[in-house]
Amino acid sequence: MATTLGWLIVAFLGLIVFVRIVAWDKLPFFAELDAAVEVLFLPAWLVLLGGLFGKQWWLAGAAALICAAQVVYVAPELLASSPVPASVRSEPTIRLFDANVAQWNYSMSGYITQLKSYRPEVLAMEETVPGDYTQLKTAGVLATLPYQYQITCCGSRGFIIASHYPLLHVKVSSYEGLQYLIRSSLVLPNRTINFWVVHTTAPTDPGVSDWNQELDGIDAQLMSIHPRPLLMVGDFNASWGSRGFRAILSTGLTDAAAARGDPFAFTWSQDLPILPPIIRIDHVLTAGPVTVTEIQTQAGPGSDHRDITATVATASARGG
Repeated sequence: MATTLGWLIVAFLGLIVFVRIVAWDKLPFFAELDAAVEVLFLPAWLVLLGGLFGKQWWLAGAAALICAAQVVYVAPELLASSPVPASVRSEPTIRLFDANVAQWNYSMSGYITQLKSYRPEVLAMEETVPGDYTQLKTAGVLATLPYQYQITCCGSRGFIIASHYPLLHVKVSSYEGLQYLIRSSLVLPNRTINFWVVHTTAPTDPGVSDWNQELDGIDAQLMSIHPRPLLMVGDFNASWGSRGFRAILSTGLTDAAAARGDPFAFTWSQDLPILPPIIRIDHVLTAGPVTVTEIQTQAGPGSDHRDITATVATASARGG
């Protein structure tokens, strides 16, 4: 029975590896599984140990191949860790708060408590509904964030962006009528930076094609505009296991959680039975003289996503 189960695990994970080789993120279901490679492939290690102890050499060999595939997939994220440069520690910083608040979450009371405690200077919220802004404004948490932009929506593509600093040149990118990227300029005391907020379609059937198009759209704009310095945040619905997200990183962006040595700070889903979140699909990315010095996640009250707080250092314009 144990040997049969081991072969079933190896066969299932081997199919995922095969589909990733021939059709990376092009098929529904498999695109979702690719986003969870850090956790999904862990049973292969148990099969490997069981095969070795049970002298099931063919099974152990097959499991070893699956384990090797996981190492190849996960190693770049693990190796992205680096210390905060000493020169950055003296640079001005801003406090960032980002959250997918979930469109069915009609109470902002938990987020209001968090915002009063953290006092962000830049706020980004995805999947907002019209009443969310009213609640935040009434509670006074937007009083110190006078520069605001909203996409008022009753579905998953509502956005709220609020800043203590001027927010200029806002442009919105859409695909098939769905907004997935807001580009703006954030005028800080020491320099102006590009500030982009993301929320893509989930890669579930039939949305996987839209998801790929949106991630490819972000990648194309990064390649054509080459925004530097850049701070980009939001719900990408993608991880390091996702083709489109890897392409975005390959344009020279730094994933803050991975860079700060916390690649397993998973943000989705808080609603899994028994299990903690198993995928990191909400991100803070930077490029140029913008460095995240601290980043944390915390429970998103009423959402299926954990939210993110980050301290972001921005070198002065004279310093680069």
